[in-house]
Amino acid sequence: MNIQKKIYPAYFLFGALLLYVFLYVLPSLVGMYYSFTDWSRFDDTVRFIGWDNYKSIFSSDENYLRYIGNTLQLTVVTTILKTVLGLGLALIVGQKLWGKNFHRAVIFLPTVLSFLITGLTFQSILAPSGLLNSFLRTFGLDSWTRNWLYDGNWPFWSIYGIDVWKGMGYIMTIFLAGLMTISKEYYEAADIDGANFWGKLRYITLPLLLPSFAVTTVLNLVYGLRVFDIVYVLTQGGPGDQTEVLYSVIFKLFGYGYYGLGTALSSLMFVIMVVIGYFIIRLLNKEVEA
Repeated sequence: MNIQKKIYPAYFLFGALLLYVFLYVLPSLVGMYYSFTDWSRFDDTVRFIGWDNYKSIFSSDENYLRYIGNTLQLTVVTTILKTVLGLGLALIVGQKLWGKNFHRAVIFLPTVLSFLITGLTFQSILAPSGLLNSFLRTFGLDSWTRNWLYDGNWPFWSIYGIDVWKGMGYIMTIFLAGLMTISKEYYEAADIDGANFWGKLRYITLPLLLPSFAVTTVLNLVYGLRVFDIVYVLTQGGPGDQTEVLYSVIFKLFGYGYYGLGTALSSLMFVIMVVIGYFIIRLLNKEVEA
């Protein structure tokens, strides 16, 4: 009987291990292999070509480095904005407010909307004759109107704003959970010592929210580096290739039939995610332990 109790959990562990190997390890290894080949729909033969695909990615004749830069820029900007706004909202709705649960639900609501619905809605709002420009014209601000998804540098800023609007509610809920774990005794002691809001925020709230910062930072970075849906729905990488990010380029490369090059870009993105995630987690863990 005791032997059965010890062996029974091993079945679940073995099943989980098999699932992990077949869903994650093997596809990653196969993908890495194909990134060193000329695999495409134009030739039935798959030949090993070494580092040629990666040389193309880092070649000055191609724009792939700019696409990597676009992805990193979007990741950094949206991570900072979501963290700051999510924390600010958590501090506000965490107070004793009338209808605070309603406010929390309204702020969190955009998170559950699909990227397709969000993108199509904002395409209509940001169009030249859309709701935003109509609102500006109503108040005589015609000089402020523009094609927000195609003029100048506004396409990327429009994507930033929509992405932050959609994701900050989720970040807010993580910070709210962190705030609930902080004992009120700390704040009562700070009140006795005469500490103001900023003092309590600096010396109590922020240090004790470091685990929440670690979670939100990793989630934001992983999402930002993998961003595709919102960019593709809103601009399809345009105007031209101004708003192309890595996964929109990978999507197009596979659509055009350049499977080897697309797999190389995907593998490179995977390495970037692992390296950045590793150092961020190490840095935040040191802060938490300190």
